[in-house]
Amino acid sequence: MAMYNFKKITVVPTSKDFVDIVLSKTQRKTPTVVHKHYKISRIRAFYMRKIKYTQQNYHDKLTQIINDFPKLEDIHPFYADLMNVLYDKDHYKLALGQINTARHLIDNVARDYVRLMKYGDSLYRCKQLKRAALGRMCTIMKRQNQSLQYLEQVRQHLSRLPAIDPMTRTLLICGFPNVGKSSFMNKVTRADVEVEPYAFTTKSLFVGHMDFRYLRWQVIDTPGILDHPLEERNTIEMQAITALAHLRACVLYFMDLSEQCGHSIESQIELFESIKPLFSNKPLVVVINKIDIVKPDELSPEKQKLLEQFKSEEIPVMMMSTVTEEGVMDVKTEACNLLLSQRVDVKMRGKKVPDVLNRLHVAMPTPRDQKVRPPFIPEAIRKKRESMETNKPARKLLRDIELEMGDDYTFDLRQHWLVKENEKYDEIPEIWMGHNIADYVDPEIESKLAELEKEEEMREAAGVYDSDSSEEDDEMAGIRKTAAMIREKRTLMIQESREKRRIRAPQIPRKARATKRKHFETQMDDLGVDPAEEGHYTKSRSRSRSAVVPKKKRMDSLGRVVSSSRPPRDVSGIRDPEKLKKVRKLAKGIQERKFAKHAKKGESDRKIPDRMPKHLFAGKRKMGSASHR
Repeated sequence: MAMYNFKKITVVPTSKDFVDIVLSKTQRKTPTVVHKHYKISRIRAFYMRKIKYTQQNYHDKLTQIINDFPKLEDIHPFYADLMNVLYDKDHYKLALGQINTARHLIDNVARDYVRLMKYGDSLYRCKQLKRAALGRMCTIMKRQNQSLQYLEQVRQHLSRLPAIDPMTRTLLICGFPNVGKSSFMNKVTRADVEVEPYAFTTKSLFVGHMDFRYLRWQVIDTPGILDHPLEERNTIEMQAITALAHLRACVLYFMDLSEQCGHSIESQIELFESIKPLFSNKPLVVVINKIDIVKPDELSPEKQKLLEQFKSEEIPVMMMSTVTEEGVMDVKTEACNLLLSQRVDVKMRGKKVPDVLNRLHVAMPTPRDQKVRPPFIPEAIRKKRESMETNKPARKLLRDIELEMGDDYTFDLRQHWLVKENEKYDEIPEIWMGHNIADYVDPEIESKLAELEKEEEMREAAGVYDSDSSEEDDEMAGIRKTAAMIREKRTLMIQESREKRRIRAPQIPRKARATKRKHFETQMDDLGVDPAEEGHYTKSRSRSRSAVVPKKKRMDSLGRVVSSSRPPRDVSGIRDPEKLKKVRKLAKGIQERKFAKHAKKGESDRKIPDRMPKHLFAGKRKMGSASHR
């Protein structure tokens, strides 16, 4: 039987979208222009290609829809009955049949019009035949709008169905509504099923997964079932019936002794008896839930007698509470073990087992003497086992000590320092620039300081630091006075220069200024310096008179007198006339290429050509140029 991945079924478009998709693809993928010189045979082939291409597109897309949807005869009976319950098998088959019929009709229309196209004797008739063919195909597809919409809804619902494997290890939970089925599933699996205090919270099948004995198990939570005839059950209840009928699983029938689900114990047992035929050849466990409210021992003798019939039929009865989680793991373990043993028994009764057993030989060891040979356990493994023991007293944590001492507790930061025990609480040295300050502290510094102060006092009393002020001679006094005047004069000159700099007047270069001798001598006298008569500042620099050279006339290579001004740029640097002609020719070509790049004849060309030339914008459009046909 083929297993289907319902999430990979392709999307089914509506009839309008179907027509738009196919016709736009035909327009994009086939030629669109018929020229005047075409022969009639080429025109016929042109329109035949369009008809065949459209028919092939319709055929491929409809075939993909028909093949993607599962065939009820090929899939597992569980999925076949589930689809019958959810979508109505007759309606489903009818919709797929109509799509298949539409595919054949489109193929026939294309074949007929291709045959008629051979008799088209003009461009107009060929075009009208093509138009009629495509129109009839589109009309056929528009009539399938209801079927396409129904199949799209089925596809969306199928993609939301849980992935149930009918052949794997499965636990199936069933019972009245609101008895704790979804709560149990949330406890034992990774699923998160909605749990509410009202009936029929679960309206469809939910699947969760768990691990037991290194195997992956699936747990299926079914909607609640009410006790009435099969014909009166609705779609929600029929999903649970379908799962019970077709899945090879361990069935967990949940009961609520507290009767908070709204149904008495008698009605719950009657429901069990009515669906008991579905439990045949399946491991069965009756689970009594909500024992945190009412336990079986607290029931009246009449109700306890009703539960005893399970023991008489050798049906295991387990008790648990999903609120306190009491007995939840026991129910899971018991159900898994029952299913595993039943699957092993089924395989042992198969035809392949005897062939395998004949090849196996199990050797049982027998003691050769009375000597005891205990197993050798390495020391590291033994210590690891001891560390993993859970019955050892737990180590007292700092949190426990804090709770015991209360406000008297102070956190000791040095308790776990990796230093010696006798050094944990030593004074921490002060470090400055990588040096311990304690290494540079003298413990006798104060006594030594007192001795130094006492010695200084004795020196001062003896007059060691007393000295007579030596009087300066007259020459030194004159030098100091002159230096003071020079500094004062220099300060005045700087201030005068700054005042002159503030005046915004034309600046004369220093070379152009005339320095008068008298002004210089006056300045030097003010500074107390006597300028010598034969100083170098009294001499003027002499310059020899050079002969005037007559200006030479500028002449070109041909002997002609030319202007003495700068030559033009296209001539400068080129002496050979032949090279000059070659350079001018190259310059002209470069200028012409510049104009040709912009499609201009020269500088005076101001013509603006057509912005949308017909040869570029007429005919078939590129892909993605328009969002509609």
